[in-house]
Amino acid sequence: MAEEFFNKRTVTCGQLTAADNGRKVVLNGWVHRDRNHGALHFINLRDRYGITQVVVDDDASPELSATAASLRMEFCVAVEGIVRLRPDSMVNKDMHTGEVEVKAIRIDILSTCPALPFMIDEETDAKEDTRLTYRYLDLRSGGMQKRIRLRHEFVKAIRQYLYTTNFYEIETPTLIKSTPEGARDFLVPSRLYPGKFYALPQSPQLLKQILMVSGFDRYFQIARCYRDEDARGDRQLEFTQLDMEMSFVTRDDVLELIEKLFGYVFDKVMNYRLPVKFRRLTYHDSMNTYGNDKPDLRFDLPIVDIGLLATKTNFDAFTGALAAGGVVKALRVPAQEGVSFSRKFIDGLAEAAAVYGARNLGWIKVGDDGTFTGGVSKFFAGLEDELSASLEAKPGDLLLFIAHPQWKKACTSMGAIRSKLGKDLGLIRPGFEFCWIIDFPLFEFNEETEHWEAAHHMFSMPQTEYISTLESDPGSVKGDLYDLVLNGYEVASGSIRIHDVELQKRIFRICNFSDEEAEKRFGFLLDAFRYGAPPHGGIAPGIDRMVMIMAEQTSIKEVIAFPKNTAAISPMDDSPSEVDGKQLDELHLIIKKQATV
Repeated sequence: MAEEFFNKRTVTCGQLTAADNGRKVVLNGWVHRDRNHGALHFINLRDRYGITQVVVDDDASPELSATAASLRMEFCVAVEGIVRLRPDSMVNKDMHTGEVEVKAIRIDILSTCPALPFMIDEETDAKEDTRLTYRYLDLRSGGMQKRIRLRHEFVKAIRQYLYTTNFYEIETPTLIKSTPEGARDFLVPSRLYPGKFYALPQSPQLLKQILMVSGFDRYFQIARCYRDEDARGDRQLEFTQLDMEMSFVTRDDVLELIEKLFGYVFDKVMNYRLPVKFRRLTYHDSMNTYGNDKPDLRFDLPIVDIGLLATKTNFDAFTGALAAGGVVKALRVPAQEGVSFSRKFIDGLAEAAAVYGARNLGWIKVGDDGTFTGGVSKFFAGLEDELSASLEAKPGDLLLFIAHPQWKKACTSMGAIRSKLGKDLGLIRPGFEFCWIIDFPLFEFNEETEHWEAAHHMFSMPQTEYISTLESDPGSVKGDLYDLVLNGYEVASGSIRIHDVELQKRIFRICNFSDEEAEKRFGFLLDAFRYGAPPHGGIAPGIDRMVMIMAEQTSIKEVIAFPKNTAAISPMDDSPSEVDGKQLDELHLIIKKQATV
């Protein structure tokens, strides 16, 4: 009888309003709250659409009263009843259904629930592993329901926009050839071909380029990607990206498309208007001014190079760094009401900088009368006005200095301080600030392996003016690369791709891949390029990370239905797990046990 009754749901728990007064309805859902006042019994019934208050009146039948009294939180029930208006004094303006309640005529218990491991509410303070062990309960919480819905609306809006702009949605395989792409591959042994393996794709990079050769000039996919690397707050072993590729485009074409796409998506999903054009920063300017290549532009605090002024001091730390070809960076921290720039406060900033290589953090306090005191102030005697002008210093400010023989370490160290100050001092404005980072180096030198590597990946086109000097000066080559940054997170990376076989081989050689190794690893791509490959380029925004930012969270676990924990384990189903010997025999695998000491 209960199964038949369950199928008769007529409205959801978030649907009823005063206009439904007197209507007979059937609700299905979970008991969210249960308040038994003797003569009256109040039940808050919840589904993913909302909450409706159900009332068992004092004139209810003994059977109905007994059923209501037996209810516990998270019992799954069906309720038949009559909608009625709440008394004016009991209207709940915070609920969509707050003007009405349902007088119960009948309640069927569809399934029961034991004592809960944690309360199901808007959010929970349960530990992460507890939440992931009982993820099916955690997903019932108001916060998780909203975030999963936000993710759905985000992807839906992406599809809606791209379907109107001549894109095809095309799926690429999950089992592919293992190719080096920067992280470890997840390998899948082949039962039919002993000793051979498929790989799970780190991205559909090569396949989407082959789609361009195939004539599908506008492709996208909501792609699942896999990388065997350490998990962290905004990274998982498996993740989802909007994978896109286009033929016959320039960098500006790609950037303009993404600006229009996310302008549409944020308006549709968040009711938030983005600027028509996103700000553009070169890699060098971003590092120089903000200390990293993913700057949070929701607060100011620019980093200033004071190398010329520092040469006028007699401070060995400054002059020594400059003599070694380095830089001196400075940052003005504006005076903050109620904030004391104590030695403890400054030491905390020094610790943040030390992680990135800064040996020492110099500082000066600007007094109420504009005089410099403390720290390295004595080295600027006679240079106070010049320094104040360079940093726009004001009374009450704190001035910070880092000198380092390596430009990048000086920038990133001061960038860490800037990021910490933005959070600790509450300087970050609400909202969403996108920017493009362009003109990245195409190569970076790996000190451990002592050879050049691709800064992004090996399929990115060098900017035209550097093609003739690729081999002679790899360090100065800029790529036709671009990253999209949102609120201090890199949320997309892309490039115009190489489509010429010989140029691609040159890049492989610079990255220490011989022609023979390149043919072995990437021969199928090179073969495709020999058959009339068009110029093409693309980009891949990370869906998990973007939804995380939109939901104002700091971990992508909060926007993924079934994530792994920080140890790369799923506590709910206990994966990864051992498999039986028969399965291993079929795959021709032997497990090598780690020796115990």
